[in-house]
Amino acid sequence: MKKKRLLFKISALLLLFTAVGHAQQKPNILWISVEDLSPRLAAYGDNTVSTPNIDRLAKEGIVYDNVFTSAGVCSPSRNAIITGRYQTSNGGQNMRTMNIYSGIGLPEMYNSVPPPEVKCFPEYLRAEGYYTTNQVKTDYQFTAPPTVWDEVSKTADWRGRENDRPFFTVVNYTTTHESQIWARADHKMRVDPKTVPLPPFYPDNEITRTDVARQYSNVSELDDQIGELLAKLEADGLMDKTIIFFWTDHGDGLPFYKREVYSRGMQIPLIVRFPDGKGAGTRDDRLISAIDFGPTVLSLAGIPTPSQMQGRAFLGEFVARPHHYIFGARDRVDSEFDRVRSAYDRQYIYVKNYHPEKPLYMDIKYRKGINTMTMLLEMHEKGELNAVQDMWFKPTKPAEELYDWKKDPFQLHNLAEDPAYAAKLIELRQALDNWTFDTQDLGAIPETEMLKNMWNGEDHQPSTAPPLVYAAENLTKIACQTPGASIAYRKKGANRWEVYTKPVELEKGEYETTAMRIGYKQSETISFRSK
Repeated sequence: MKKKRLLFKISALLLLFTAVGHAQQKPNILWISVEDLSPRLAAYGDNTVSTPNIDRLAKEGIVYDNVFTSAGVCSPSRNAIITGRYQTSNGGQNMRTMNIYSGIGLPEMYNSVPPPEVKCFPEYLRAEGYYTTNQVKTDYQFTAPPTVWDEVSKTADWRGRENDRPFFTVVNYTTTHESQIWARADHKMRVDPKTVPLPPFYPDNEITRTDVARQYSNVSELDDQIGELLAKLEADGLMDKTIIFFWTDHGDGLPFYKREVYSRGMQIPLIVRFPDGKGAGTRDDRLISAIDFGPTVLSLAGIPTPSQMQGRAFLGEFVARPHHYIFGARDRVDSEFDRVRSAYDRQYIYVKNYHPEKPLYMDIKYRKGINTMTMLLEMHEKGELNAVQDMWFKPTKPAEELYDWKKDPFQLHNLAEDPAYAAKLIELRQALDNWTFDTQDLGAIPETEMLKNMWNGEDHQPSTAPPLVYAAENLTKIACQTPGASIAYRKKGANRWEVYTKPVELEKGEYETTAMRIGYKQSETISFRSK
């Protein structure tokens, strides 16, 4: 029952800002969310391609040097970011579990064409007193949970708000996504392939250099888009009124980067720019996990981190003590299953492979759209790769790995069996064991069983119960029988839903209300009249 209660709490995150009075002026907050990008930027010492707009943010903001996501692939990583909790505690550790939710299962298409997936925070903070917008790049219909966003679309931004209401806006760019390495193959190269750096596990040839150059060129195109966004903010007179976050959801989409729990799959850039120039041009080397982003936004808005959040605020009024360790996880990715965990301190990374009998390489059809990936597989079959290039394709992997990620950035030299590092191995092994227990890691539970637990024993996605409306003196009370559901209400004809947190005094008229628990279908909308 304890695990179920923890899962129920996730929905409560939608209501966090409503628990605080809003006498103080709230800041505008803009999140620039980018996909599949390691710190390939001048701000991190890589001048391969020019990025003047990101450079500007770095010059005018704080650059964070030791920031890691909790997964090397988008959906689990974003699950953790949107809740401020590890995806392994939420049951969101598997890639696109939503296919099983819908009863589709894992057909062939699941391993070739990505199914519909809402990018960037479909369910997160709804701030009382805020106008909340989420720019989603999608070609399919999506209805945002009414207790979360005021606007979700390709064009959503702060301009739709009324009365200069403070805003929390997320703009998500797919320009550097894995798929764009082949989708933008006809775009003009912005860097000479002969000059790009290659990792040691790639053969040095035209194919690898072209794909890596394409990634850098996509970074340059992304920088142009960010420049347009900043110009729009300036045109509206908001640059000096808005806190800007720039971050990515995990490391590069290139082969042997994305989906890995090593630093190349999980280390990301993070820049925060304050409108008053606070910290401009400085660097911060604290260990930061992406699960800290939510608590930090709340802290900047004057809200303490709620107990169910595992992340720690690193800015604002409620700054917490820094992490001594941070953690990563890999579970099912598309059709391929594995269970791997990692623990980082400021210099070393420990990796635990729960299935050492499986290869490190996961045969994921989607990434075979990258020419480098198909070439590596062909060269492996022909025995043409050297030992470093071929290590990805070994039939098994060690049960434990230990690396000095500062001195060995590509994690090539496993120190786990070196007696000189025995004490560090024991320390990080224990840290990971403690974390697994303390956070109630759900990775050991079969996925179908986990879903049934989340759905109270049902084998299909349940619906949230419709709200119940009561009149009490001059107040209107609304309740929902589904534990963990959030409730919204509005006057009929209004565009904006309000979040229900306590009995409210309503003007006479016709109203409607609906409810939703994360992972459940939204309830039907109920009409009622306030007398």
